[in-house]
Amino acid sequence: MSQRFVVTPAGGGVENPDPAAAPDPPRVDAMPILHYGREPSRYAGDGQSRESSPIINNGDMERESFFEGKNMALFEEEMDSNPMVSSLLNKLANYTNLSQGVVEHEEAEESRRREVKNPGMGTFIGVYLPCLQNILGVILFLRLTWIVGVAGVLESFLIVFMCCTCTMLTAISMSAIATNGVVPAGGSYYMISRSLGPEFGGAVGLCFYLGTTFAGAMYILGTIEIFLTYISPGASIIHAQSPEGEAVAMLHNMRVYGTCTLVLMAMVVFVGVKYVNKLALVFLACVVLSILAIYAGVIKTAFDPPDIPVCLLGNRTLSRRNFDVCAKVLTTNNGTVTTALWGLFCNNSMPSAICDEYFAQNNLTEIQGIPGVASGVFLDNLWSVYTDKGVFVEKQGTPSVPVPEESRSSKLPYVLTDIMTYFTMLVGIYFPSVTGIMAGSNRSGDLRDAQKSIPTGTILAIVTTSFIYLSCIMLFGACIEGVILRDKFGEALQGNLVIGMLAWPSPWVIVIGSFFSTCGAGLQSLTGAPRLLQAIARDGIVPFLQVFGHGKANGEPTWALLLTALICEIGILIASLDSVAPILSMFFLMCYMFVNLACAVQTLLRTPNWRPRFRYYHWTLSFLGMSLCLALMFICSWYYALFAMLIAGCIYKYIEYRGAEKEWGDGIRGLSLNAARYALLRVEHGTLHTKNWRPQVLVMLNLDSEQCVKHPRLLSFTTQLKAGKGLTIVGSVLEGTYLDKHAEAQQAEENIRSLMGIEKTKGFCQLVVSSNLRDGMSHLIQSAGLGGMKHNTVLMAWPESWKEEDNPFSWKNFVDTVRDTTAAQQALLVAKNVDLFPQNQERFSDGHIDVWWIVHDGGLLMLLPFLLRQHKVWRKCRMRIFTVAQVDDNSIQMKKDLQTFLYHLRISAEVEVVEMVENDISAFTYEKTLVMEQRSQMLKQMQLSKTEREREAQLIHDRNTASHSVVAARTRAPPTPDKVQMTWTKEKLIAEKLKNKDANMSGFKDLFSLKPNQSNVRRMHTAVKLNGVVLNKSQDAQLVLLNMPGPPKNRQGDENYMEFLEVLTEGLNRVLLVRGSGREVITIYS
Repeated sequence: MSQRFVVTPAGGGVENPDPAAAPDPPRVDAMPILHYGREPSRYAGDGQSRESSPIINNGDMERESFFEGKNMALFEEEMDSNPMVSSLLNKLANYTNLSQGVVEHEEAEESRRREVKNPGMGTFIGVYLPCLQNILGVILFLRLTWIVGVAGVLESFLIVFMCCTCTMLTAISMSAIATNGVVPAGGSYYMISRSLGPEFGGAVGLCFYLGTTFAGAMYILGTIEIFLTYISPGASIIHAQSPEGEAVAMLHNMRVYGTCTLVLMAMVVFVGVKYVNKLALVFLACVVLSILAIYAGVIKTAFDPPDIPVCLLGNRTLSRRNFDVCAKVLTTNNGTVTTALWGLFCNNSMPSAICDEYFAQNNLTEIQGIPGVASGVFLDNLWSVYTDKGVFVEKQGTPSVPVPEESRSSKLPYVLTDIMTYFTMLVGIYFPSVTGIMAGSNRSGDLRDAQKSIPTGTILAIVTTSFIYLSCIMLFGACIEGVILRDKFGEALQGNLVIGMLAWPSPWVIVIGSFFSTCGAGLQSLTGAPRLLQAIARDGIVPFLQVFGHGKANGEPTWALLLTALICEIGILIASLDSVAPILSMFFLMCYMFVNLACAVQTLLRTPNWRPRFRYYHWTLSFLGMSLCLALMFICSWYYALFAMLIAGCIYKYIEYRGAEKEWGDGIRGLSLNAARYALLRVEHGTLHTKNWRPQVLVMLNLDSEQCVKHPRLLSFTTQLKAGKGLTIVGSVLEGTYLDKHAEAQQAEENIRSLMGIEKTKGFCQLVVSSNLRDGMSHLIQSAGLGGMKHNTVLMAWPESWKEEDNPFSWKNFVDTVRDTTAAQQALLVAKNVDLFPQNQERFSDGHIDVWWIVHDGGLLMLLPFLLRQHKVWRKCRMRIFTVAQVDDNSIQMKKDLQTFLYHLRISAEVEVVEMVENDISAFTYEKTLVMEQRSQMLKQMQLSKTEREREAQLIHDRNTASHSVVAARTRAPPTPDKVQMTWTKEKLIAEKLKNKDANMSGFKDLFSLKPNQSNVRRMHTAVKLNGVVLNKSQDAQLVLLNMPGPPKNRQGDENYMEFLEVLTEGLNRVLLVRGSGREVITIYS
């Protein structure tokens, strides 16, 4: 029923045709009544034509004029991203666009959908008949009778039933996928790729393409076999020199004629597909007429069986190509005359000639080749007769006199088997006859109602063809003699097609019909395969195939057609229909298997977008279909199956490695999310055992003004530490508000992800926008991760600029972060001089990783070097562990205990115990502490301008630099008691003050008269002593790991804490300060 609607205001009024002359629009207080009109580009809901709508016209002036005074002005600023419902419905109704979810398809199809399409094909024409034409084909006419004769009625029925069940289950899954939204061109490839992702889609799509291409080769070979065997046997170009070479000569003729036919068909497809589509109905009519002729012939045999004599010698079937009379001698008026058959078995035509022993001892009999339905031959054909290659085709139950050690000369006119037969081989040969169920889904864009027509038409076609195949098996077994069924090329019937002799009114109905139907199927394959390859190439998931996405100006895939013809030629060079059929069976079965998998995955995941209109599906049916496809692959040929799976696996990994930059909302991603959710819930329940502990790292990155990472080497070190294992979260903080900084945040996140890809850091990126850096870092430490997948270690770079006046809070942020990690019971790693750390491409050929184990805080110091040495950068470095002995400690026993402990930990390392004797605090230590406190007090108490503060800070910096040079000189000089162990006295203190008095400005007298805090002096003493010992032992080490002391509980000494750490690590190239979380992370137990 036609429906037309117009949108008018509820208050009444008529549209003014002249907008310029119209008065001001009346105020509309009521909701407008929607009168919906199916017109190509116009909804009058706002009193304006859609051409002036901002959905179509995006000019600023037009937008302003359109929304001025309108009742949709509230949504004006969101119209670019959220179009009005009327505009969306207009696009959907006219197929000019698609809503979100198929963005990649929008871009590819936008130009082709500018014109309004009116699809009009229904279920019968659009789906049922194309599927019927593709399913019924060459195997039915050329091989089905032979399969029935070899496998018997029962096993043939089982073969056909298995294959038809497989395609029916696949059709049910395909119907569910095809009715879950719009399925554009691409058919099975589109369905699989959008359901299982680009990797599976590309792999299975290419396999389906190869299957379709080899199907074209099979149809061409079938066409040539019909032509050379049954239509014009004299057309052979290559002739055999001897009877033994006839099979080889036939293969060569198949190759020559097949190549010529392929070139001719490719030219037809290149010139225009419209001619192929016009001929499709002609080819379909040939198929239907041929099948009707078979049924008519079967009915006729019930009351008038045809007279088709078959000649048997003993129980062996004879080929009637070279004789007419089935007798040894003929009695005429002139006496007894030998027949042509006598001459074939004897050395001359005289009755006294020497004849073949079997010929001499067995009699010739004639039986009816097609005795009819009522003959009772059905019981004889129930069971299988599998044979080796070159075996006589014999009638079971017929008496025969055997002869010893008979030589099977090919010159004798016996019917011999051409290949070895067994059940699984017959499955592989038969399966291509049930393919073609995708023909309807490939035409979804041309259907009036695709979501209704595809399931109905496909399933009806499968039911029809299954009935035809199963009934033909029963009827062939009931009508035709077993030796004729096993005679593949009809040699006992004077070279006639077996199924043709059964048909009525003439065998030529089947011969001509099968010839044209196989021609049509070959053309359809050469038409469909290049388009499938073009669809894959245009998706861009396989980079090296992109050239095949181009074609002629009208979109015809020229390059894809060329590649298809070359691959098809490979199948033609094989030249044997029985050898090509299992190859394409593999590819089709793999495609059908993944269609079932796609349906099962989507059903089990219950994704919100999984809402197929076809309701008669279940995940168990899909899994059964998938299992049956997999079983049939290995039943047909296990080595072909493994080869096809290897090809698909290689394509999958290639796409995963090089392409697959697509997000199609596929089911595999949903499956991964479900698996991740399940695993997270499992991890959440129990606490992690020490044996399973590994550093799950939160890497804190600093960004510059252009949102680029300041220290990329920190990510390199993360990759070396993690080696792709465990959790890595790369975090950073932007200062500001999210509303103002969201664009910068996106840019920063892209930069971080790009750097993670370059450095091969596998993990997640989490960026926070906060009002200040301190809160942002605290938020990251608290909330990064999800459930059990949370970080337990924080990695950050040492703030090199903590002393600079321009960055007064960097040290405070750092110290507060240290406190946060301690409160959160997380380990902390601080990389100092991180820009000197090695990149992933570097390799240390020698050197040491030195661990200075001062205090035990969980064993993280032992574990980190072991993890680092798993990476190629650090693999050749040797591990050394130093520990410090006090005065009361037995250093020898300590070393033994430490070696035993490392042995139980299964860690190889050199062990050294360093003795640190109690020394008096040196004057240098006292001076350094005094300078530190003076600097701190100066910056806190003096309220100076920026320039004055810079000048005074520079003065203190100069004094600090002088003291640094002193400690460096003292480190290089051999330690002597009078220099290092100097006792501080009051006289020396006065002398120091007098010495420094003249060097300082008078304004700082009160500052330099301060007395150092004794606690700070002790801490500085420890830092100086440890630094001297570490420099002495580890100055040349590739990496030094040190226990990181905790910050003071009194927050007033935070800046002094930074100075202690600076002194502790002074003079070392690469330092990793390690602060454990307090829990044991390494164990000696298995």
